[in-house]
Amino acid sequence: MTDVSIDDDQLKSLCEYLYRQTGMRFGKAKRYYIERRVADRIEATETSAFDAYFAVVRSDTREREALINAFTVNETYFYREEHQLACLSRDLLPDIASGRRPGDRIRIWSAPCSTGDEAYSIAIWLLENWRMVDAYNVEIVGSDIDTRVIDHARIGLYGSRALYRLPDAVKEAYFEPQKHHRWRIIEDLRESVAFNPANLMDGGSLVGLGEFDVIFCRNVLIYFDEESRRAAVNNLYERLAPGGYLCLGHAESMNRISERFLTRRFEDAIVYQRAKAA
Repeated sequence: MTDVSIDDDQLKSLCEYLYRQTGMRFGKAKRYYIERRVADRIEATETSAFDAYFAVVRSDTREREALINAFTVNETYFYREEHQLACLSRDLLPDIASGRRPGDRIRIWSAPCSTGDEAYSIAIWLLENWRMVDAYNVEIVGSDIDTRVIDHARIGLYGSRALYRLPDAVKEAYFEPQKHHRWRIIEDLRESVAFNPANLMDGGSLVGLGEFDVIFCRNVLIYFDEESRRAAVNNLYERLAPGGYLCLGHAESMNRISERFLTRRFEDAIVYQRAKAA
């Protein structure tokens, strides 16, 4: 790996750039972490030093994506925070469906979706636990700022660790065994979930995704500062249909972020709702 030395001014410029692009704060405490990832990209692009590489990042959209990909966190697995999935099928979807006719569309967004585990988990959970799933046109979309994991999600290939929380019967019903102890989501499920890159900090770029009835945005706001959290949550609010629900991670709360949501306490989870239209 190429040795890279970044001085304090360069580090500050890079961290400010990453913050503007992603909402995530990096600083001197993570110098080693930053230098390792930048060194990898300098080697990949065959640039000579940090200043030359940083000029490439600012002028080349693909390299900007590659740099952002290098700094994203993608810890996930199937049926993570299962209590929220139970809340989805027990409370949220019945409430939403009560105002719809059979055949109407219900939209669910997983953002960030990482390698697709969460978006596919939603699809599997509903097939297994919501008896009305076939009565409506349920559309599930997964999005992430990391374009590599979006490609992974579309392929739908996973190792045993990602599947360890799934009951054997569920794994056998929705996955096909592959070489090297890997499993692939069956084709019908792969085709039922759409994946698109998305940046939660860029509200304008999210408009094209449309509105959603339920949004899962779990375990990402913990990496943001207060200003970034407010911006991201406001963008999520704008993507919620009136009466729609937002599910955050277990360590995240809407306290001190936004007063635009109603706090709803259900048997399985606390979620946040956009007020219904008058």
